[in-house]
Amino acid sequence: MGDEISSKPVTPRPASTATVDSSATWDSSLAPTPPPVSTPPSQYHSPSLSRSPLLSTPEIKPSKTPRIVTPKIATPRLSLTPRFITPLGSPIRRALHLTKLDPQDAWLPITESRNGNAYYAAFHTLCSGIGIQALILPVAFTFLGWTWGIICLTLAFIWQLYTLYLLVQLHESAETGMRYSRYMQLAGAAFGERLANWLALFPIMYLAGGTCVSLIIIGGSTCEMFFGILCGGTCGAHHLTPVEWYLVFTCAAVLLSQLPNLNSIAGVSLIGAITAVGYCTMMWIISVTEGRMPNVSYNSVRANTQIARVFDLLNALGIIAFAFRGHNLILEIQATMPSSEKHPSRVPMWRGTKVAYAIIAACLYPLAIAGYWAYGQMIPANGGMLTAIYQFHGKDIKQSVLGLVILFVIINALSSFQIYGMPMFDDMESRFIVKFKKPLPWWGRAISRAMFGYGCFFVAVAIPFLGSVAGLVGGIALPVTLAYPCFMWLKMKRPKMYGLSWWVNWVLGTLGMALSGLLIAGGLYVVIDTGIKVSFFKPQ
Repeated sequence: MGDEISSKPVTPRPASTATVDSSATWDSSLAPTPPPVSTPPSQYHSPSLSRSPLLSTPEIKPSKTPRIVTPKIATPRLSLTPRFITPLGSPIRRALHLTKLDPQDAWLPITESRNGNAYYAAFHTLCSGIGIQALILPVAFTFLGWTWGIICLTLAFIWQLYTLYLLVQLHESAETGMRYSRYMQLAGAAFGERLANWLALFPIMYLAGGTCVSLIIIGGSTCEMFFGILCGGTCGAHHLTPVEWYLVFTCAAVLLSQLPNLNSIAGVSLIGAITAVGYCTMMWIISVTEGRMPNVSYNSVRANTQIARVFDLLNALGIIAFAFRGHNLILEIQATMPSSEKHPSRVPMWRGTKVAYAIIAACLYPLAIAGYWAYGQMIPANGGMLTAIYQFHGKDIKQSVLGLVILFVIINALSSFQIYGMPMFDDMESRFIVKFKKPLPWWGRAISRAMFGYGCFFVAVAIPFLGSVAGLVGGIALPVTLAYPCFMWLKMKRPKMYGLSWWVNWVLGTLGMALSGLLIAGGLYVVIDTGIKVSFFKPQ
């Protein structure tokens, strides 16, 4: 077996000359040993920096030294690693000659661009981590009360921040030479492909597709509210039906979804993050400025029976858990960054994540506390703060201010649709690539994303009450956020048995799975007991 060469050429070359891939081998039988050269640190190879290195073999100019033979670049082919896991370079992998690159990663929207940074990470994380789900936090306080509401919100925030840290650290492994660029890849590596499909596939798909459906419902409804404010009831324009407003929002979302990859929507995520912070801040300021509602009550809502009270409390915990969704996108966001052994992507990723979640905390706490202080038990269960402000203060505040709040909600919903839809776009394109072994053409990408968008529109029209089951959704998604990362850490990092890390992750993981089962049961009970109006194909 021939010795490997470094990624630098043997002879000096201009800066414009293409770099030799580290997978190339040197035939020592054809030439004497070259003069010693310095070897740069091993790189976490990202085959998706561009498409050209993967689609064709770069032309290497022969050296002027007559006794030096031009090294050959190995033809890229499918790796033996799990499907779509980005290979990394490491001393172990180089020693084993496992440096075959998988060209398919360079054709998928999540990993085809690797020029992300901490700022992009902060934009994406903030846009996915804060949104409409935060507006119903005061509803959870009506069941938990002041003390337990704040305690549960704080514990949930710390818990999910810890599991977020675990995911960021697990994204790349120097031992195996892998970058797990998607949540399902990491779950498959930790639990096995079959078990991962049973445990994580449905929650992940629901957090992506189900969130997009909810955004269409909320976005269409707020578009109708915004039009009513602009019109003021005096214009003679034709008023659209709720289904038509859903379609208006969907068309805008589909048009925006034509941006090619996750890095290309960094500006969209920035706008979404700014508008999310904007409407959250404006809502709690309006609530405090307008003062408490007359006859407001802070007594916890108590059901008639003990079992009903327990399930109401569980449903409240599910609402809090639902507010901290977005972990299913963390690995995908980190996959957009370049990475090497000297400069691993986890460093800028965690830096951007800390900034994003500091801002998220500065939005969620005032929104939950001020909303509950202003409205108490009067807070609407469907819509939360948005419905409360429109219902109680729609005529008290300036219409321009109310219109700006609603416009921010619409813009944020459009932006969030893009980042939550990206894993679905990635999955659809991967199926084409696996079958035909070539990238999806631009027209195919446009058609597939339009099909996804209008498919979500159909579900939104068919099941318009989807937003009323936030507690149930929180229970379904809770393992992805709070439990699975702990078990992944135990499986892949193998901490010392009975050590601190071992105990912490076992306790949190087990508690998360038990809590998920209880929240699902509580959510189902509340749905059945309260008799949520099931109106198929009748959006209001």
